[in-house]
Amino acid sequence: MSFRTEDIRNIAVAGHGGTGKTTFVENLLFDGGAIDKPETAESGKSVSDFTDEEISHNMSIHTSLSHIFWKDHKINILDTPGSADFVGEVVAAFRTAESAVIMVDAESGVQIETIKLWRRLEARDEPRIVFINKMDKDRADFNRSIEDLEQKFGKQFVPVTIPIGSGSDYKGIIDLIHMKAYLSPGSGKKSKPSDIPAELKEMAQEYHEKMVEAAALGDDDLTEKYLEEMDLTVDDAIKGLTEDLVEGKVVPVFCGSALLNSGIAAVLDFLNIAAPAPTGIDEVRFDLEKKEHHTPISQEGEFSGFCFKTSIDQYAGKLSFIKAVTGCLSPDQEVYNIRERKKERISKIYMSLGKKLEEVDSLCAGDLGIISKIPSAHTNDTFSAEDHELIYKPLQLPQPVHKLAISAGSKKDQDKLGEQLQRAAEEDKTLSLNFDSETKETVFSGMGELHLNLIFEKIKAATKIEVVTKTPRIAYRETITRPAETEFTHKKQTGGHGQYARVNMRFRPLERGEGFVFKNVIRGGSISKGYMPGIEKGLLEAMEEGPLAGYPVVDLEAEVYDGKEHPVDSSEMAFKMAAKGALKEAFEKAAPKLLEPFVELHVFVEDQYMGDVLSDLSSKRGRVHAQNDLGGGIMEIVAEVPQGELMRYSIDLRSITSGTGGFELEFSHYEPVAGKIADNIIAEARALSEEES
Repeated sequence: MSFRTEDIRNIAVAGHGGTGKTTFVENLLFDGGAIDKPETAESGKSVSDFTDEEISHNMSIHTSLSHIFWKDHKINILDTPGSADFVGEVVAAFRTAESAVIMVDAESGVQIETIKLWRRLEARDEPRIVFINKMDKDRADFNRSIEDLEQKFGKQFVPVTIPIGSGSDYKGIIDLIHMKAYLSPGSGKKSKPSDIPAELKEMAQEYHEKMVEAAALGDDDLTEKYLEEMDLTVDDAIKGLTEDLVEGKVVPVFCGSALLNSGIAAVLDFLNIAAPAPTGIDEVRFDLEKKEHHTPISQEGEFSGFCFKTSIDQYAGKLSFIKAVTGCLSPDQEVYNIRERKKERISKIYMSLGKKLEEVDSLCAGDLGIISKIPSAHTNDTFSAEDHELIYKPLQLPQPVHKLAISAGSKKDQDKLGEQLQRAAEEDKTLSLNFDSETKETVFSGMGELHLNLIFEKIKAATKIEVVTKTPRIAYRETITRPAETEFTHKKQTGGHGQYARVNMRFRPLERGEGFVFKNVIRGGSISKGYMPGIEKGLLEAMEEGPLAGYPVVDLEAEVYDGKEHPVDSSEMAFKMAAKGALKEAFEKAAPKLLEPFVELHVFVEDQYMGDVLSDLSSKRGRVHAQNDLGGGIMEIVAEVPQGELMRYSIDLRSITSGTGGFELEFSHYEPVAGKIADNIIAEARALSEEES
């Protein structure tokens, strides 16, 4: 069964961990007839959380894809994790969906991850609604939640449903569009419309008028009609709210209890009508020169689409999650993987209901589906019916923030461990696996301690391989801080030809980031030009391991101004060795310094933790450049901090902020480090070098 693009809705469900996303999705699927019984997240039987690690840890780790058919529309639902460790899964869902449902806990209000997710949606101008969940909890407060949303995000939040009571007195919701009450049906049952209780009619009318007034802002004709009649029809109200939603003028708010399947059907009805279809929405493509091209989502033309996620299923093999952008894709059709420049034949196409796959006969523009057993497919790949150069814009993923040097407990398992980690990094693009040639370590990076530990647990369960981890060594650098001049002669006599080369050289420091400059200023030909490549090569080799602690030498200018050669014993090798000796001698005269990498750090915390976080950054030699108030008691701290001080920062920040803080970082620059800190770094490096030799 294929749907027209205009009849498809792609929805991402997101929110802070513990806001009830998975239970909410279960009841969307139940009300939509996709499942016979909704399960709780804690049961381990939900459609969304089906992997072994999700069941054992009782949390969402991956974005799952499901769908329902609701009143002649297909609604694809992307259920995302709530932990910052799995933000890559959320980025993929936001990139793929045209709108989002943000879940907010009626007790806790807006939390840190909600704010970070909101910022991502704002950056994309992506329409969203809010569902205030858990109205049946003791400290639930609908009005306080609305105020919290307005304070933190500065938008106009317009209730479309309101609760009937709260906590133990919670009875259901009132639909302000149709002016009907929906009493809480209880888990596993579906709600039915009824008349609004007499004692609530006046309050409901007040909320209805506010909603209609907001809806009228979406269209000039509606504004005029509202001013004349002071009300709008149901169709007019929906039209106005739809335009407001798409243009970002207001954020519609719904409420209820996902656990009791209360308030869910109203959300479905609204999404079905008001959420934007993919029709005509542009996807960005790049050519070889990185120039942007805009491709509207449309069933016209040949097939093209992009892979927003890959996973490995033990039975179905490699699964590639595809969003069709143009045309339609059919089984047995040949497509090109543009990155690989490779033609692939599509065998089967599936719709997904969590882990349950159902074969379909086509996948048309705007729809989401899965193709299996395409070995070349990777996340971010573009597939097309024709071989060309245009690729769809890749996922804009954050940089990994937590790194570990890893090895297998047994040497015989090292290659197998590497294969397992490489597979994990292929499925999740916020993971990376790299061999650091400087430190001779294999470094595995991710978004947090939990993120990496779950990968290690999964590998151990599947292969029995023990993963040994330690804090990675830092890639320090060495440089000089003042000019130096030296003369060095390399002389070696052997039975046959000997080795002879003399170089006179000047060295001076360069600005940070300038690298290496080599100059030949000899006048008169004291050294033949043919030996210059050997001198330069010798310097570059010597710079790979500096004399201080064995770290690479950077930001150095070397100038050869004189020297001497022998007609028989000189060679490129001899001048290479002379250059090495010259650099080593000059280094001692040129006030050498150790350089350490600095990163730019952005920390997001509640204001109650500001003092502790700032104090901790100060103890880590951090320099705070900005403290930005994001509203609602949430602060952003921008600082420059030595990378070596942040190797366990995900753990430190979690401890300081009781698990509520988050951060992002990226490399900034190198700076000199001196005194006791430098002495300790040098001593550790030399001790390690002696161990390895």
